[in-house]
Amino acid sequence: MSDLYISAFAPTLGTGRALRTYMCIRALASLGPVDLAYVPHGADAPSPEYQAIEDLRFHPIRPSRGAHRLTTYASLCLRGVPQQWARGVSPEIAQVAERLAAAERRGRVIVGDTACAVAMLSWARRRPLIYNAHNIESSYRYPGHGESRLDRLAVLRTERRILRMAAESWMVSREDVAMARDLVPAARLRYVPNVVDVDAIRPAADASRAGAGDRGAAGTRRLLMVGDFHYPPNRHGLAFLVDEVLPRVWRELPDVRLTLAGRGLEPWPGQDERIAVEGFVEDLAALYATAGCVAVPLLQSGGSPLKFVEALAYGVPVVATPLAARGLEVRAGEHFLAGADADAFAAQVAGVLTDGAPAIAARGRELAEAEYSLQALATRIAAPVSYVTGGVTNSPV
Repeated sequence: MSDLYISAFAPTLGTGRALRTYMCIRALASLGPVDLAYVPHGADAPSPEYQAIEDLRFHPIRPSRGAHRLTTYASLCLRGVPQQWARGVSPEIAQVAERLAAAERRGRVIVGDTACAVAMLSWARRRPLIYNAHNIESSYRYPGHGESRLDRLAVLRTERRILRMAAESWMVSREDVAMARDLVPAARLRYVPNVVDVDAIRPAADASRAGAGDRGAAGTRRLLMVGDFHYPPNRHGLAFLVDEVLPRVWRELPDVRLTLAGRGLEPWPGQDERIAVEGFVEDLAALYATAGCVAVPLLQSGGSPLKFVEALAYGVPVVATPLAARGLEVRAGEHFLAGADADAFAAQVAGVLTDGAPAIAARGRELAEAEYSLQALATRIAAPVSYVTGGVTNSPV
């Protein structure tokens, strides 16, 4: 059997969405052959990481332009599909995907985003279709997003339609499972969390963070924040960290240095000399190795933050807001330290950078191995299930 994965994005890395897709496809390929049908949106060719996956075959989908695409867009909008999702749908997605789905010994058919889910809804009335959700989209909103009430209503209605039609939906957190169940009580759901390649991550040495003697490679206490800062919740969290948390930390520990890594930080006006902006870093291992603490200061978000999981895998103590931890199987005081407001967050950071937290770091790494590794993901999606579509029970494996 060969599974089919359909994506409206090129198979590359660089965002949280892209990493979830990549890890899911790696897990599927560890179980058997996979066909990946994709729109080359964002890149013309698969990245080297994808090309290195064994038993993965690529099928690019060349979307149409002009009147044909415009007709599809208009038709979807008239049916209540949100404009931002309708823009990503071309008629070729369904045409290529349905042809590939009809192949002999076809296994599961999985859509990896809302655009492909919308494109395949009609087909899903006849065959089992799996929807790999990245968030509960109808709740994944934050101030300043620029959406009207009608926009939000269109998202809610279409998301419910997808959840009802899908033979199974893969949700990133148990909280999202509960939220999806509230939206569609009859939805068929599976907990499929975001993961990282834990085996490929070498834990930072516990000894380098064992206590007050840990001052990093440059003789200073180092705090690290990693993320895509084009993403509004990360920028909002960064403002909270820099404007509210760090002044409190610096009153107690004036030598603390913050390192920021990720896209979207240029330019950085009014930068304090104690804040180092690295921009995008291909290999983060060196930054994690010199960090005494990782900050995840999210105040608005959804799903589960992959950089939180990555920090756990590196075995570095994490200080996070309760919201950042909400989608993960972590417990405050056991796997990370929680700071609900600026005073609490600053106190936790100062405590870790003064005394260390090796036991919490070690338990965080153990949790990453058990819950958020590629092997754990493969085990979760390997279990066969029976689907009921149109009153007929089907098995995709």
